[in-house]
Amino acid sequence: MGRRALRGTVTRAVAGGEASLVPDPDLPGGWMLLIEGTQQSHVDLEQPDRLAFEYMRRIGHIIDLLPPGPLQVVHLGGGAMSLARFASATRPRTRNLVVERDAELVELVRAHLPWPREYQIRVRVAEARTALESLPDAGADLIVLDVFAGARTPGNLTSVEAFGQALRALTPGGTLVANIADENPLTYARRYLAGIQQVFQRVAVAAEPAVLRGRRFGNLVVVAQPPGSRPLDLSQLARRCAGDPWPARLVHGRDLDAFVGSHRPFTDATAAGSPVPPPGV
Repeated sequence: MGRRALRGTVTRAVAGGEASLVPDPDLPGGWMLLIEGTQQSHVDLEQPDRLAFEYMRRIGHIIDLLPPGPLQVVHLGGGAMSLARFASATRPRTRNLVVERDAELVELVRAHLPWPREYQIRVRVAEARTALESLPDAGADLIVLDVFAGARTPGNLTSVEAFGQALRALTPGGTLVANIADENPLTYARRYLAGIQQVFQRVAVAAEPAVLRGRRFGNLVVVAQPPGSRPLDLSQLARRCAGDPWPARLVHGRDLDAFVGSHRPFTDATAAGSPVPPPGV
């Protein structure tokens, strides 16, 4: 393992505001990353395959269910590199490219939450859409979109054109995973999914039932695959999501079509960021 982080809260000014690394009182190697008081990431240095956030657990399930062997993964959005550490821990020799625009945040994480030397995690400081467009064709087995600016998903990662760039950068058997957030009446999520459906063949979304019903603000994890990919075992994914500490429901097929309804996809000309979380969330 890399050198251990020191115990005790660490605070530093970064491009996104005040960032704090706070030790988890319940886990000896656990740390929480907060920016401007909002929880951004959780990482367990002693057990990197432990994912505390519910949406990250769902993404972890998807990574587990992909074909065996090391992966080429692009993470748009870095935080504390939780998912890159997870992929490295669960799939040795996986190569991770993490794109994070906040250089000060990257240095804070490197200094206080180092990852093991054997993990192949490369970090590029760049704006996510620009980095997405610069990726080589058919080079990534998995692309993870988990970008938040001021607690919102940027509009330029919400459009049909952005999803087309992701499809171009994926191998024929690749998978796209995205974490978004929305609230009643879930217009943003429905339009986002309409765009994903326009570009990809197989699409599903996992979220807590209360979020899907619009009863509260929350995260939705979207998974999409192009025609040439090996279909993800959605039955197994549904069971895993349902068995989590915060059970989630998986929606796909006709149920997803009904959820999206007549909502039109975002384009670069019409795209908007996701809703701002209500106070206290």
